[in-house]
Amino acid sequence: MESFTQHADILLGAVFVVHSGFEFQQPSFQEHPKPALCTGFHIRYYRDVLGVMFAIEEINKSADLLPNITLGFSLVDSCMSELRAVGGALSLLAGVRTPSPGFDCHFRSFMVGIIGELVSALSLPIAQILGVLHYPQISHGATLAALSNKINFPSFLRTSPSNRFQSVAFTQLLGLFGWTWVGMVVVDNDVGNQGAQAIQAAIERSGVCLAFLEKIHLSYSAKQVKRVVDVIKESSASVLILHGPEVHVKTLLDTMFDEGVTGKIFMSSASFGMTPGLFSKKAWKVLNGTIGFIANTGTMPGFEEFLLHLHPSGNSTYPFTRLFWESTFNCRWPRGDLEPDNSTGPDIKEKVSCTGAEEFGEKMPYLFETNNLSYTYHAYLAVYAYAYALHSLLGCHTKEKGGFNNAPCEDITAAQPWKVLHYLKRTSFYGKSDQAVTFNSDGDLPPSYDIINIQIINNSFNLVKVGRFDPEAKLGDRITLNISAALWNEHFPHVPVSVCSESCHPGQRRAPQTRRPICCYDCVACPAGEVANGTDADKCLRCPFDQWSSNERDRCIPRVVEFLAYEEPLGIMLVAMVVSFSTLTLCILVVFIKHQETPMVKATNRELSYILLVSLILGFLCCLVFIGQPSTFSCLLRQTLFSVVFSISISSVLAKTSMVILAFKATRLNSPYRKWLGPSIPRNVVGCCFILQIVICSVWLYNSPPFPALSDDPESHKIIFECNEGQKLFFYVTLGFLGCLAMVSFFVAFLARNLPRSFNEAKLITFSMLVFCSVWASYIPAYLSTSGKYTVAVQVFAILASSAGLLICIFLPKCYIIILRPEKNNKKHLTSRRVNRNGI
Repeated sequence: MESFTQHADILLGAVFVVHSGFEFQQPSFQEHPKPALCTGFHIRYYRDVLGVMFAIEEINKSADLLPNITLGFSLVDSCMSELRAVGGALSLLAGVRTPSPGFDCHFRSFMVGIIGELVSALSLPIAQILGVLHYPQISHGATLAALSNKINFPSFLRTSPSNRFQSVAFTQLLGLFGWTWVGMVVVDNDVGNQGAQAIQAAIERSGVCLAFLEKIHLSYSAKQVKRVVDVIKESSASVLILHGPEVHVKTLLDTMFDEGVTGKIFMSSASFGMTPGLFSKKAWKVLNGTIGFIANTGTMPGFEEFLLHLHPSGNSTYPFTRLFWESTFNCRWPRGDLEPDNSTGPDIKEKVSCTGAEEFGEKMPYLFETNNLSYTYHAYLAVYAYAYALHSLLGCHTKEKGGFNNAPCEDITAAQPWKVLHYLKRTSFYGKSDQAVTFNSDGDLPPSYDIINIQIINNSFNLVKVGRFDPEAKLGDRITLNISAALWNEHFPHVPVSVCSESCHPGQRRAPQTRRPICCYDCVACPAGEVANGTDADKCLRCPFDQWSSNERDRCIPRVVEFLAYEEPLGIMLVAMVVSFSTLTLCILVVFIKHQETPMVKATNRELSYILLVSLILGFLCCLVFIGQPSTFSCLLRQTLFSVVFSISISSVLAKTSMVILAFKATRLNSPYRKWLGPSIPRNVVGCCFILQIVICSVWLYNSPPFPALSDDPESHKIIFECNEGQKLFFYVTLGFLGCLAMVSFFVAFLARNLPRSFNEAKLITFSMLVFCSVWASYIPAYLSTSGKYTVAVQVFAILASSAGLLICIFLPKCYIIILRPEKNNKKHLTSRRVNRNGI
């Protein structure tokens, strides 16, 4: 394997990515197979090599650090290949171009450790081999958390932070932006899979759902890349998490642009390098607005001046200078004049020839992206870590205040790799940015990330720091973010929204969709009596007893206390009916009293008529007790007064019907029924019914008296203020007693309906009881199907209707004869037999 070596007393091995890929040459079977050809030289990767050289140059010029000892390095380009990375590391250890494990052919200097690799997938196999050999390795870019395991990787250290906290960073950042529906694209290797599992588990624990997880690799065919792009295009997720080195994503980004998939926002992990030189202008458009993490970096004073000395002259000490020149000025050196390195790219005849007179001074900040020295700064720190460890190992004494004197160090033969590893783990120093560098027990530095936003403005690639993530800070202070400083792509003028379902408004709850992630749901309005006062509520909360949900179902409001009031239209109408019927009944009573000596009044049993009319007046007036706000007294009086008064009314009707029958049966002088025609029978009937109802009501009031109560109607916004009837059995017993009286009265009147007289009161009583029974038969289902004040209104209406039926059917025909047809108010007319049409 080709390598570049800068000889010195002590060497540091460097396995770096300089080219982003390699191609195997097709064998022709006519000549020896050609070695693999590295492709894709990138200045951004080349900058890491120059950072190592700059650190070594500073250390060699320092009179305080490793005096009288020079550091050098030996470099191998891995070309983003695990095979080349492992082979390069073994060849560096052996000191020969061919990987030779167990051999050490360094005759002029000592190899004490390795710097590299940049990516975790390449660092991992190197760390496995070097761990067995107890050979120190410091990576400047590997973030895989598994590398912190000192049992599996005892000699691995790194100056870039572990991604162990990266999943926490993703979780908190997604929460700050309110993104709950994201896709994920990861590199298709073990490192990508492990990182994806950790990130997915963390974000799903926080309530974020994964729309899809797709894998990508630089070796993928165009068809495979197109399939991944189709998945991204069809997904409704606006945000994609990107976890993998940038070289694997280049083709994906270009294909996304070609397919018109530019309306996505990427969230990149620290393993994704935000390096504009690696991407095409098309990829820039896709990456515009990307939010990502990069390891916190420091400054490297004098580094830009160091870069200005790059030149492809014959005596240059910089590697890859001519490749750099070709890449910078888009030219090519004549054949045969290239550096003796197999890592050159294919010839491009259209390019002009390089002269060496070109200048890049003004382009240098742009070429090397000096505004963001991530990874290069960490490679720079790795060199200094080795230098300070060697300084301690070789006995170079320090001054009291932390500086170093010029005392000579011990023999460099003591610089054995395993000893260097021992001192590396205990190394502590301050960088040029006053950053404390101390490896913990896992071989990691204290983690810290910058949050960077990619902004493409006027075709210029800009990396803008918009926040910081400090895993060791307090939970609420780990992320600081300036959202206003972030810019998004043209599809999102404001902070993008990435959710599977829109947020449910207050008054709605989330209902999960079948066979979909929990982030996908339907918004269902809260039922009556329940509220959700926040967005995306998982369930609705029932309002307290005295409150009800608003129309929007977003808050509880006081319930309306409902009862049948005098002031409302229904109450006014019922009161008017009570007054009207009571007045009418009173007028009829006055008419009967005034004409009490007439045959008509005498024939209807004056005493029973007066009792019935008075009971009807009381029946109408008892309706007033049902109207108005319930009280203890009114609740006790309502049903008892009604049942007692109605028992008097119906028993009076029953007594009148009985007397009519007896009167017709006792027309003969020797009839045995004549002895029953006195006033004792009707009085006893009315009295017995009255007393029996009084007994029933007394037992009711004694055992379970009615009382005012507030009733919760679960389907209404009202609290019903009503009379609780106590034990319902007594209420039904009183109604049953009245029903029995009514049925007996109706049956008796029905039997006497055809008695042969021109004026037959039994027929009138039959009609009145028919009305009475019909009203109360319809009352029962109406009573059971209503609630609140309407239940009271139904009973009041039943009382009024049934009482009015008795009044109208029994007394109005009599009043008609008494007032309007007085000529018929005589005994002859009342006792004459009815003549049918045949004269019989």
